Amino acid sequence: MLTVTTVNVNGLRAAAKKGFLPWLEATSADVVCLQEVRAEPGQLPEEVRAPRGWHVVHAPAAAKGRAGVSVYSRQEPEAVRIGFGSHEFDGSGRYAEIDLPGTTVASLYLPSGEVGTERQTEKERFMEEFLAHLVTLREKAAAGGREALVCGDWNIAHTERDLRNWRANQKNAGFLPEERAWLSRLYDEAGWTDVVRRLHPEGEGPYSWWSYRGRAFDNDSGWRIDLHVATRGLAARATTARVERAATHPERWSDHAPVTVVYAPA
Repeated sequence: MLTVTTVNVNGLRAAAKKGFLPWLEATSADVVCLQEVRAEPGQLPEEVRAPRGWHVVHAPAAAKGRAGVSVYSRQEPEAVRIGFGSHEFDGSGRYAEIDLPGTTVASLYLPSGEVGTERQTEKERFMEEFLAHLVTLREKAAAGGREALVCGDWNIAHTERDLRNWRANQKNAGFLPEERAWLSRLYDEAGWTDVVRRLHPEGEGPYSWWSYRGRAFDNDSGWRIDLHVATRGLAARATTARVERAATHPERWSDHAPVTVVYAPA
């Protein structure tokens, strides 16, 4: 079995003080993908930077205090790659890949965007380049008899079932028609699968992000933007998927919750 968790930690140093470490010690995951780490490795406490029993890859952003992704794996990776061959984005702390036996696992932090600003055009440039990478990644995996999994904060809700207040967000970044169409291309044309939706085909959610404002968490007024996107062979092996939602608002150590999927052996 391969158990993989993805979570946007909303600042790893802050999360470590709020409960991330007890969660990491208790998890059954074989791989943990983190996003929005927002720290250089040297700024992290030793028990976070290199916890016992884990092999860790950190990919901080060149811009201090922004973005940053990490991958924790119990097995030592066969190979590690930072970025996806993009001149613009490889130093932005948004993508890291590791190779495990038979499977490539990646942590992604896709830009959030903001309508009418440079942040949105940056997001669009990232999406265009990244889709090309995903096509190549799937093709290389297939040619080598391997599977691939890209976990992370994709910052796009695909359908109306993926966010509670979809009507009010139709003109906002994260639920724009062109962003949703991009995900559709990824699934329908590029050969990838939204694993959690495959296992939970009916109903709303399960949501993985709730704003800290108001009572969004208490009312489960969330977004499903933390995704496991897998090649079809691996997606077919997924047996269970769950959002590790905190029992109460004060117990949260991020505004996102871990999303954990168990994959059966090939």
